[in-house]
Parts: sequence; C-alpha cells; structure tokens
Amino acid sequence: MSDQLSELIQPVVAAMGCELWGIEQLSMGRYSTVKIYIDSKNGVDIEDCAKVSRQVSSLLDVEDPMNGEYTLEVSSPGLSRRLFKLDHYSAFIGSEVRIRLKRPYEGQRKYSGQLRGVEGDEIILGHQDEEILFPFEEIERANVVPSV
Repeated sequence: MSDQLSELIQPVVAAMGCELWGIEQLSMGRYSTVKIYIDSKNGVDIEDCAKVSRQVSSLLDVEDPMNGEYTLEVSSPGLSRRLFKLDHYSAFIGSEVRIRLKRPYEGQRKYSGQLRGVEGDEIILGHQDEEILFPFEEIERANVVPSV
C-alpha cells in the first residue's frame, strides 16, 4: 500500500517544490495514521507542511485509497530522519545510524554504528570494531543519529 500511496502522492509533493522523503502507515484497528515526510534543498517549514497537507488531503479524498478512517500528518524528516530508500543511505554515509532488523542477526535485531557505505542492495555498518553487511530488504527501520 505504501508504494501505491507514494506513486499517488509523489507528483503532488513535487509540484509543491518538495521531495517526498517517505511515508509511514500506522494502523490501529479501523483507524490509521498516514505520516508523510517531505524535504527540500532549502529545508521545510510549517507552511510547506500545511500546503502539502491540504493538497494531499484533497487528493486522498478524491482517490480514496485508504480503507477506513485515517489521520494525515505531514512533517519534515527532522534531524533523526528515517532512511526509507537505498538513496537515503548513500546520502548519509559517514553518519551514525540506528538500525532495527526484521529478524535477528547473531541474536539481536538492533544495531547502531557508522554508516560506511552501500554495496548493491546491502548496507555496510561499522559496529564494534567490525563491518557488518545488512541486506536492505532485511532492515525494518533505520534512523540517523543526530550529531551534537
């Protein structure tokens, strides 16, 4: 569903001068929350979020891709931005990241360390004096750790 929403929403966000950074869907029974993250070269402010929210809300009302009731939230990815695509990982090489895997690797699902690179569809993470390669499709969630 997230890919369908992305295809639907992306042109609207681009027309407003922003980049669709990612979409999260959180379901709670019949209700769900759709979080849309937008970014731009000049940053994103509250007005950008409000404009995108109005346009996307109108689009979703017409297209009706959601089952049941939902709440739409539009925001910037923030400092601890979630990495949704391989391109995002490439852009943040050298940054500290937190990764949560879909399944345990060597007995754990959560890792943190320096993002060292991207090879094909694998992420290279520097973790405790070693490099670990994680297949992109095995990563449930990854966030940049803001530097102080």
